Amino acid sequence: MENKPKISAFDVEMMQKCLQLAQRATGKTSPNPLVGSVIVKDGEIIGEGFHPGVGQPHAEIFALNDAGEKAKGATVYVNLEPCNHYGRTPPCSEALIKAQVGKVVAGMVDPDPRVAGGGIQKLRDAGIEVIVGVEETACRQLNEAFIYRTIHQQPFGILKYAMTLDGKIATIKGHSAWVTGKAARHLVHQVRSTCDAVIIGGNTVRQDNPNLTTHGVTEHNPLRVVMSRSLDLPSDCNLWNTDVAPTLIFTEENNNSTLQKELNTKGVDLITVAALTPKIVMEHLYQQGISKVLWECGGTLAARAIADGTIQKVMAFIAPKIIGGTDAPSPVGDLGLSNMTEALQLKDVEVKAIDSDILIEGYIPMLFG
Repeated sequence: MENKPKISAFDVEMMQKCLQLAQRATGKTSPNPLVGSVIVKDGEIIGEGFHPGVGQPHAEIFALNDAGEKAKGATVYVNLEPCNHYGRTPPCSEALIKAQVGKVVAGMVDPDPRVAGGGIQKLRDAGIEVIVGVEETACRQLNEAFIYRTIHQQPFGILKYAMTLDGKIATIKGHSAWVTGKAARHLVHQVRSTCDAVIIGGNTVRQDNPNLTTHGVTEHNPLRVVMSRSLDLPSDCNLWNTDVAPTLIFTEENNNSTLQKELNTKGVDLITVAALTPKIVMEHLYQQGISKVLWECGGTLAARAIADGTIQKVMAFIAPKIIGGTDAPSPVGDLGLSNMTEALQLKDVEVKAIDSDILIEGYIPMLFG
């Protein structure tokens, strides 16, 4: 049995530095992962880099270029196993061997079957020492969408909603601005900045007229996706301003051709399908190279998305308010569950205070889909 290598506090510090570098490209790399790399010699950082986006060099290449000839005999830290295949760019494993580095410390094995340990093996075969599993939990969390997409051939879905203490997302008349406070809303904008797309239904468009942007948190705005079977949507709303961010509408065939023509002139893209479901939408988004999707829809669509197996994580913001109303909308509609024993129990739950609001995050077990 292989002895587990000793991981030092310095190794942990350098891997955290890799993760910080990787996050500089948040929201810009899909379908590629977020990767950062640091090269160290004699306890000093001599090179660093991160992968900025598809078609660009990988993190290790930027770090090697930064280090130059000093890379010989140095230790390379990277949060994901160096690739070992020819894609849009040459394999990083070959570049590391060519640079004659002495050691590679990787945060985790790449789940991509084209890599999946092959890069590590190639480095070891070349006589380079390799350590795997430093800060692995943090590395996996950073790239949870990439990992899910790679394994399941579907984007990673997050359901986000804000509700009152009595479980309402709006008043009985549909008014919902604002359930939570400024700090919670700012956090939502930050979450959007990490996503490739955000999805809502037609009812949210009609009632809230949202922007679905990051509100200047970063320059990255996700693709704004609207699901509307009937295309019964207003001709004038914020989402049709595609100068701010792109908008894509999924609808069913032969609906509202007048609005379709009007939206086309505004740069809004439309995809018509025979039967509109969350699963169909996620399949289309997967084909577009999207990894991480934020569902900010109402309860009816949220229930369908859960039942379709398109939501893996829940972010529930709870405000210390009571609005009442028997018919006031709640965050998730009918799932067809009649007994409390059937309830979806979230796993890996975290609870955080965001000023006076509470955020509960957790993952849905794979019971559906």
